[in-house]
Amino acid sequence: MRRVMGTARSALAVTIAAALLGWGTVRFVDARAAVPTTTPIKHVVVIFQENVSFDHYFATYPYAANPSGEPAFRAAPGTPSVNGLTPALLADNPNSANPMRLDRSQAMTCDMDHGYTAEQRAANGGLMNRFVEETGASQSGCDRRLVMDYYDGNTVTALWNYAQRYAMNDNSFDTTFGPSTPGALNLVSGQTYGVTPGNVQGHVLNGTDYGDLDPTFDDCSKGTTIAVSGRNVGDLLDAKHVTWGWFEGGFRPTSVPDAATAECGSAHVNLGKARVVDYIPHHEPFQYYRSTANPHHLAPGSVAQIGQTDRANHQYDLIDFWAAAQAGNLPAVSFLKAPAYEDGHAGYSDPIDEQHFLVDTINRLMRLPVWATTAIIINYDDSDGWYDHVMGPIVSQSGDPAIDALLGPGLCGRTAPGAYAGRCGYGPRLPLLVISPWARANYVDHTLTDQSSILRFIEDNWDLGRIGNRSFDAMAGSLLNMFTFTARRTPGTLFLDPETGEPAAP
Repeated sequence: MRRVMGTARSALAVTIAAALLGWGTVRFVDARAAVPTTTPIKHVVVIFQENVSFDHYFATYPYAANPSGEPAFRAAPGTPSVNGLTPALLADNPNSANPMRLDRSQAMTCDMDHGYTAEQRAANGGLMNRFVEETGASQSGCDRRLVMDYYDGNTVTALWNYAQRYAMNDNSFDTTFGPSTPGALNLVSGQTYGVTPGNVQGHVLNGTDYGDLDPTFDDCSKGTTIAVSGRNVGDLLDAKHVTWGWFEGGFRPTSVPDAATAECGSAHVNLGKARVVDYIPHHEPFQYYRSTANPHHLAPGSVAQIGQTDRANHQYDLIDFWAAAQAGNLPAVSFLKAPAYEDGHAGYSDPIDEQHFLVDTINRLMRLPVWATTAIIINYDDSDGWYDHVMGPIVSQSGDPAIDALLGPGLCGRTAPGAYAGRCGYGPRLPLLVISPWARANYVDHTLTDQSSILRFIEDNWDLGRIGNRSFDAMAGSLLNMFTFTARRTPGTLFLDPETGEPAAP
């Protein structure tokens, strides 16, 4: 690692120079790709999971109940608290039910209602008191009061251990209200406007996506599909010749290789003994853009081409990620999406299956030679409607009479002149963690962030510029406070047991 100009220096000397001179005057160079970065981070791995509010996983952090028979979590001295559920919110909640702790035997639950309008109604102008009525599970046989409930460090044990060893943010939000597709689009572009067709009842209004429809440029999509115009982070990375990829479980087709139309039929059995198809098209944001899509799910031309622009066009199966890693060819920017049964989405996944994916993935990443310059970012696409007691600031107002409801019918403030309606946000609060040798240790960051803060970190680290066209990246809060670039901890590893989430031998 050296400065772009001048003689070679040690990593420590460059780090000290960065602290003294400011990041704008320092560049770090990847010896393999010769791509300068503004921090020592050469590889960003974004693990983008499904449908969890902050309180649903971290309501009582760092205090777990620790009943007999469950994995235990005991906070280290000096562990900071978070903006979680107070005794008053646990015992006398303004909602029509109090939050209740869920244990490992209750890992499989019903899916909640997490629509754009329903989530606004649940927040009820900041009173945060209508979750049971508006986002509680509506399926037959489901108790709507479940929407209030939460897990602690005896079930989401790995995430609590990662939070304690590394950095977590307790003030991070869904960029807008709504379900998976808006969250995924905001991650990669900070933009949900520019959709064709421009109106699809319940999903798209006046060119803005607020629901879940499959991408047009994907053979495995079903029914009505949509395409999105404009740029995404993949386009920016390509322009600067930075290697990257989206890697999703089940992306490799089960049809004949290179068939005219791909089929995505691979599946796994979840904790509840249900068979779940691995690949969900509306969770793959780059397939909505013609410029970054791989419609036929073509495999890369070779392992050496993973991360480059070839017939796969940067869209891959998770198998390809590990093939690249094994070959010493890890892309600079990687987005990982678990197979559906391990993505954490209530109804077909659960926190224990999710923990297996997270721990297996992170353990393997920590064993790679590039770990010393890697940052893992864990975030979620939406809240699933699960209760969270914090109302985020409304940085993007929208007064669409058909779908907005935060302050009454048709009201989430008023759409500013020239702005795009249907992007009311910030939405619900979500977990956000940074795991890296460069992450602050046992640290809770309170910086205001959202999903597009991840996009902005990538943009800034590789000097990519901004998306433009009112993308949320222009106003996104920084992730830099979750890092410390003056005192790298070596080796910075924490190996966990994927079943229990507790520390394990390397």
